[in-house]
Amino acid sequence: MTSIHASVMVDEIMEGLYIRPGGVYVDATTGMGGHIQAILQRHPEVEMIIGFDMDAETIDKARERLASFGSRVHLIHSNFCSLPDILYAEEMDSVDGILMDLGLSSYQLERSGRGFSFLRDEPLDMRMNRFGTVTAADMVNRMPENRLAELFRSYGEERWARRIAKKIVERRSRNPVLTSADLARIVAEAIPRRFHPRRIHPATRVFQALRIAVNTELENLKSALDYFPTCLKKGGRLCIISFHSLEDRLVKHAFRNDVRLNPLTRKPMTPGQQEIMQNPRARSAKLRIAERVK
Repeated sequence: MTSIHASVMVDEIMEGLYIRPGGVYVDATTGMGGHIQAILQRHPEVEMIIGFDMDAETIDKARERLASFGSRVHLIHSNFCSLPDILYAEEMDSVDGILMDLGLSSYQLERSGRGFSFLRDEPLDMRMNRFGTVTAADMVNRMPENRLAELFRSYGEERWARRIAKKIVERRSRNPVLTSADLARIVAEAIPRRFHPRRIHPATRVFQALRIAVNTELENLKSALDYFPTCLKKGGRLCIISFHSLEDRLVKHAFRNDVRLNPLTRKPMTPGQQEIMQNPRARSAKLRIAERVK
């Protein structure tokens, strides 16, 4: 399973975290554990890495992958919002660095069966944490048309949001929209053919919007940007990889406006051409780095 996912911008993360001997680091979005594995293989002097993930399936895969590192890895099935509580329980005041990779893993897209991808015919779920109560199907089939349109416009920056919402409401009045393939077809039909994007599937922004809403991703990121600096030692680094403009905008403004942080990247770092060729999904990645100063 782990072989199907390539972690993004590993070399840049290594440099950005500024690894210290005996340091303790946090991977707030562990996924399949690729970044943790790379850090511990290249830096055996690291004391511990604490890893968080909302997805029980991927954290189990990461646990298998990282078993050889023993007690140097502490994996937690939880949202990263619980970091302050975990540090308190571990009797730690702060850590030396925090990494966040806000993208989906290849496992989630290709093997999870939860409808994250418009290229598969799967139940329209999109919950990273299966204990969550609201699915993407719930939103698509129950939200009023105007709220659906606003969701697609706000979280997906979708130009055709109103037209897509209307098409969904028309369709669900006959039959509920229950699979990712159903939704992808509806969106593609709603957007005039001549306006279909050339480089991405026409349903990309709608799927993004639903996933963000189902998992309250932007709210969680805002919370993390507020309290993560407090969890860092002075001189500790915060490295965040985002994959769309809404996330990157939040990170950019937080790094610029938080007096506790000194942004080290005036513009976001992006993957090199070789990495993009080897892993096309990396092409949208943007890395910003900040250092705790107060």
